Amino acid sequence: MAEDVRGAVLVTLSDRDDAVELAEQLLEQGYEPCRVHRDMLAGEDDAEDADWVIEVLTGPHGGPAVFDEPHLAALAEDYGGFAAAE
Repeated sequence: MAEDVRGAVLVTLSDRDDAVELAEQLLEQGYEPCRVHRDMLAGEDDAEDADWVIEVLTGPHGGPAVFDEPHLAALAEDYGGFAAAE
């Protein structure tokens, strides 16, 4: 489960390869850390349906990633996913 950190953004995608690819892009853009892990969303009861989550804590500006939530959400949408502040 994600750490309890204010200002974090969770980017949720259904495909592991997409999550890894996007996490690498985010690291190149200066976001850190970009932890990728599997997580079951509320209401899911089948582990096969678990989504892949990129936990983004800090933006390239050094502040909380939540300041960049619109940008992260747009990138997530490109992969058929979504982003939400934690």
